Amino acid sequence: MDETVKPLRIPPQISVYAEKHEIFDLLQTMVSSLIIDQPEEPISYLISLLKRDRVDVPKIIILGAPASGKTTIATKLCCQLGVVHVTTDSLLREAGLQNTHTQQDVPDDVWLRLIQQRLNTPHCFRQGWLLEGIPQSRLQALSLQENGIIPQHVVVLEAPDDVLLERSQGRMLDPVTGDVYHRTFIWPSDQSVAERLEKGRGQSEEKRLVELQQYRCEVTGLISAYRHALKAVNADQPHTDVYQQVLNFVLTPGRSVAPITPRILLLGPPGSGKSHQATLLSDKYNMVNVSCGQLLNSVAADDSRLGGLVKPYIDTEQKVPDSLVLQILTERLSRLDCCTRGWVLHDFPKDLQQAEKLNQSNYIPSRVFFLEMTDDVTMERLTLRTTDPVSGERYHSVCHPAPPEVQDRLQTSPKDTPEVVRDRLTDYWTNTAPLKSLYVDAVSVNADQEPHTVFESLESRLLDRRTSSTRVQRS
Repeated sequence: MDETVKPLRIPPQISVYAEKHEIFDLLQTMVSSLIIDQPEEPISYLISLLKRDRVDVPKIIILGAPASGKTTIATKLCCQLGVVHVTTDSLLREAGLQNTHTQQDVPDDVWLRLIQQRLNTPHCFRQGWLLEGIPQSRLQALSLQENGIIPQHVVVLEAPDDVLLERSQGRMLDPVTGDVYHRTFIWPSDQSVAERLEKGRGQSEEKRLVELQQYRCEVTGLISAYRHALKAVNADQPHTDVYQQVLNFVLTPGRSVAPITPRILLLGPPGSGKSHQATLLSDKYNMVNVSCGQLLNSVAADDSRLGGLVKPYIDTEQKVPDSLVLQILTERLSRLDCCTRGWVLHDFPKDLQQAEKLNQSNYIPSRVFFLEMTDDVTMERLTLRTTDPVSGERYHSVCHPAPPEVQDRLQTSPKDTPEVVRDRLTDYWTNTAPLKSLYVDAVSVNADQEPHTVFESLESRLLDRRTSSTRVQRS
């Protein structure tokens, strides 16, 4: 470590404060509003913007070919989320054009004005909105975006043409509610509703094919316009499955939401895969992989002052004092790459005292994961693994046996003997309960699975902005 070049360090309080008070989201809102509205007096405009009540409401678009189920999905979503349902018919009706015009008859500039007027109403502003089947072309989509109508979530319902044509032929209409059903695909559970259904007004097969062809010509452009916020859902499956996939998607934060800086802490017994999972997270999300053990070894190899203090402990395999570990670790976490890209930390803390000192340094993780595993699995994973000293290849007598030609030269690490592993497990379980009492929102993940399955569990909680940052129980 060259002490003549001092790396840029950022106080940890900055990111913690910014996320707690949603500063990143606020900055993104201000910049995007400036770009969209382009006010002549930007400072006055931003001041007035800051004085408004911030309202984060759903902004959803549901697209799909005729008979893909847009209306049914949109109606259920609006009912569950409490958002305003905006359709072509409702816009034409409010403009007094429902009996004389279709959307194709209305010029794009007039159509844009109708949409803006509807979405600027107090109900849409406060409750959020869902556009069903709008826009119908890439040009319309770009016009909406240019005028500040930017959805958080866009769903495209996809199904083969033969399925869509079959659905068009079997439509049934509830004359009371206007809901659409189908004898094969969607049938009401309420018998009284089923008894009053009427055959829907059908179109000729020729007209259905024309509408389907028009949609196919436009859908590629629509997808490219909304690729930042889009999810394609297979509509050729049970309706409940389609709806659940759409609901799960719209309940996750949109990609327009300002990102957080991940600060991840991986805890778990020896052999639970902390190092491997940290590598996977680091590789995929470009966060800094901070292994406390490797960090101490690299510092000890330096000619720096800290390296000289750490080296005697490393050489004699003694425990490095917590104060020295904290000094080295916090110096690493304060560097620019950790503050901008985020970090995933493992091998520290190992007990309550270390964790409290880490928190006192204001390096508070936003996610804490405990990789859970039984002692029997730990013993099997560690005591049966060996290393070929010639190639450096690692083997396991059950999961990854060594070829016969290297069997005689395999070596077992002193840390993997049964006696040492049992002692390490005793230390871990002694300190686990206090750590869990400190990290009250930590998530437990079953580590006795395929590594990819464990990674998917970690990843799902990492990306879920609805999950609050880890609370620390203050003493």
